[in-house]
Amino acid sequence: MATAPRPRTSTREPEELGRRLAAWLDTRLPGAKVTNVSVPGSNGMSSETLLFDMEHPDAPIRACALRLAADPAAYTVFPTYDMPRQHRVMSLVAQYTDLPVPRVQWLEEDPEPLGAPFFVMARAEGRVPPDVMPYTYEGNWLHAATDAERAGLQEASISLLARLHDQFPGKEAEFLLGEGEGTPLRRHVDAQRAYYSWVVAGLAPSPLIERAFDRLEELWPADEGQAVLNWGDARIGNVIYDGFTPVAVLDWEMAAYAPREVDLGWTVYLHRFFQDLTVGFGQPGLPDFLRREDLERRYAELTGHTPRDMEFHTLYAALRHGIVMLRIAYRQAHFGEVEIPADPDSLILHHASLAAMVQGTYW
Repeated sequence: MATAPRPRTSTREPEELGRRLAAWLDTRLPGAKVTNVSVPGSNGMSSETLLFDMEHPDAPIRACALRLAADPAAYTVFPTYDMPRQHRVMSLVAQYTDLPVPRVQWLEEDPEPLGAPFFVMARAEGRVPPDVMPYTYEGNWLHAATDAERAGLQEASISLLARLHDQFPGKEAEFLLGEGEGTPLRRHVDAQRAYYSWVVAGLAPSPLIERAFDRLEELWPADEGQAVLNWGDARIGNVIYDGFTPVAVLDWEMAAYAPREVDLGWTVYLHRFFQDLTVGFGQPGLPDFLRREDLERRYAELTGHTPRDMEFHTLYAALRHGIVMLRIAYRQAHFGEVEIPADPDSLILHHASLAAMVQGTYW
């Protein structure tokens, strides 16, 4: 991670986006001015975020964030990016739960104004645990915090997941049910198989990912549990904190209707992903933070639901993340940033831990 090139995240020009945004906003709120346009340094590859201020006497929000679907011509990370779906999820979460979800405002489904669909929401102020370099590395605010401060952040963060799963009415999440037949979990896994097939179409497949899919079938839960609204990308890197208190829950693009453990497994594994990388580069990381046993215990205390089949669900999280890593690597190769090696499994940054999970030797 210390030597790999940082993948490009955008093919767009922020200045041009700002000009086009101002023209679009004038059609929604005539006379409104767009000021202080900026692009966060942590912008992602599946979508882009634009920050700006809006000046107008009747402005419904003044500090704004704009979520823009990825440029469809820029070798996107996901095959589709459904802005109306994400806008609807965030609106419903705000309606039915007490989670601090940013207020969503305008949804624009026409790609003409900015080149892709987008929506505008209220901007939250605070700080986010960094991904690059990860918060498990020395030199960032979360690593520098005290054990008690990190424990407080951990407690507040697992509470977000527990409250989402308990408060949101399951019936309202059924529109997120994947296509096909079978249970919500079966459809969720089938959708990941389809995504993997899309990623490797015309390219070298990953034997490791295919073994992981086979292992999932061997570990398939006897009782999958009730489906609930899943945040999808449930991790602390998608939360804005004021101090150590969550003030905004972000990134609902992977929201799903699935068992609770799909979300919890993602939370557990994504921290392990960063922790394993950090240890691999010779630092201790944060070994006492976001531990699997602590998260499972506290989730059970908060919800009354004891997590089960977590070997399956953490493997599933690592597998899903592996598919994303493979797509990002092939995207880098597309832009000439890396060479494709003979062994495609080596493109998966966490291939060693994924292999260990497949073999049953990781935990």
